[in-house]
Amino acid sequence: MVEPLFQVKVTCPQCGREFQSSRVRPSFKKTVRTDTDFCLHYKDINPEHYVVRICPDCGFAGTENSKTKLTAAEKEAFYSKVGSQWTYKEYGGERTWGDALYSYKLALLCSQIVKESARVTAGLLHHIAWLYREKGDEAQEKRFLQFALDEYTRAFETEGGEMNNARLMYLLGELNRRLKHYKPAVKWFTRVINDKSINDAGMIRACREQWAVVREDMQADKLEPIDETELT
Repeated sequence: MVEPLFQVKVTCPQCGREFQSSRVRPSFKKTVRTDTDFCLHYKDINPEHYVVRICPDCGFAGTENSKTKLTAAEKEAFYSKVGSQWTYKEYGGERTWGDALYSYKLALLCSQIVKESARVTAGLLHHIAWLYREKGDEAQEKRFLQFALDEYTRAFETEGGEMNNARLMYLLGELNRRLKHYKPAVKWFTRVINDKSINDAGMIRACREQWAVVREDMQADKLEPIDETELT
């Protein structure tokens, strides 16, 4: 019988040792639905729980998007804040929800210590919000959505040219909407809709749909509709 998990070899950018980390086989990735901020819900095993790779020897954690090489100063910073207190622990097998949350929070700490790009840090924060959504903890989900929104905004300002701007602007709109920041949400959605240089039909359509959802949200919250002339 084929097991849902398989092992991949990873070389730690901190200590240079090679270790094994689990991934979910594609045949076991059964998506049930996708939320409007790209959060995927799965039928059985959740592959997102296995995205972070943790070195059992030194404790450095990251994803496929994290740095593969660290400077001497970054290694020293990590060692002084995490590595010096780390004791050998294996995270290469099956993970509980709690293990997944720990892995993302450790990766977030590592990301902040070695000054990863805003895009990478935002992704980790967003995944932590999704984990809380999976658990039904709305307060913590919104807390981390706000952190993710702040980092995605920084990513747009500093790394915009390297990213899919239409997707990122849509996401900035959608996270603002979920946090009930309706005016900034509409600003981002209309930017995508009105920008003639954007030809991503899927994102333009999604922005139109979510703009309509903002109207519904504001009606439900008994708020005055947004005057679109104020958005320019």
